[in-house]
Amino acid sequence: MKKQPFRPGNIDEYIASFPPEVQSILEKIRLTIRAAAPEAVEKISYQMPTFILGGKLVHFAAFKNHIGLFPPVKGDEKLNADLARYRGEKGNLKFPLDEPIPYVLIRRIVKFRVKELREKAESKRRLD
Repeated sequence: MKKQPFRPGNIDEYIASFPPEVQSILEKIRLTIRAAAPEAVEKISYQMPTFILGGKLVHFAAFKNHIGLFPPVKGDEKLNADLARYRGEKGNLKFPLDEPIPYVLIRRIVKFRVKELREKAESKRRLD
């Protein structure tokens, strides 16, 4: 019988499925996102921890050698320059596990995404 893939029901289950050293990184990323967007709602989407704030704010996930952060960030030249070394294919971000995780940069990304989603919602309200 084929083994079913792990499908976490919530972010706590997702984080608990990793070794302790990765768990601590994931939990700190979660807290970083929560601090930058306290109104955001946590859920699992695409089998990844996801934060929602009037739309998908950010997803993050652990892989063998890196932590991924999605979706790609565009539109802020300074932020884009700071993210350049972490860009993977399709612009998604890859933070290597063998280097310090840039939590301050993650916070900036989340703040930028909050602003982006709020502007999009405001623009939509004006059109309605």
